[in-house]
Amino acid sequence: MNQHFKRTILAALAITALSLAAQAQQAPKPEQIIKWRQSVFQVIGWNSGRIKSNVEGTYNKEEVVKAANSIAAIANGGLGPLFAAGTETGKGWHETSVKPALFAADSKVGEYATAFAKEATELAHLAATSDQARVKEQFGKLGRTCKACHDDYKSKD
Repeated sequence: MNQHFKRTILAALAITALSLAAQAQQAPKPEQIIKWRQSVFQVIGWNSGRIKSNVEGTYNKEEVVKAANSIAAIANGGLGPLFAAGTETGKGWHETSVKPALFAADSKVGEYATAFAKEATELAHLAATSDQARVKEQFGKLGRTCKACHDDYKSKD
């Protein structure tokens, strides 16, 4: 095979690979992002319910640790991309309940996200090292961070 032909084939393969990579990196549709966002908050809600039933009833440390670690992982996993431009309205699994104010330049959502991550991390730490009373107190702090954000940026159901 001559050199020119080899270079032409390699160039064509490179262009094809770049084209496929660009297609694979295209942003997901807003509806998909809304579904992911709704799913993440369902998982947070489910794990919060697990903790609540333990701090208000028979305490199972292992269950609380698992649930608290799950919430902390999500809280520290970078939720920002789930609130991408174009997802302030629309339908995922159901109509989104986020208020458009969340997307405003003066939004406090970054502060709320930081507080959520901080309180979730502390809850995971206390779940592993402390008693039911301290975990319950910290779970209340975490809940207040959720409520603050919901009060400002979630439409009422």
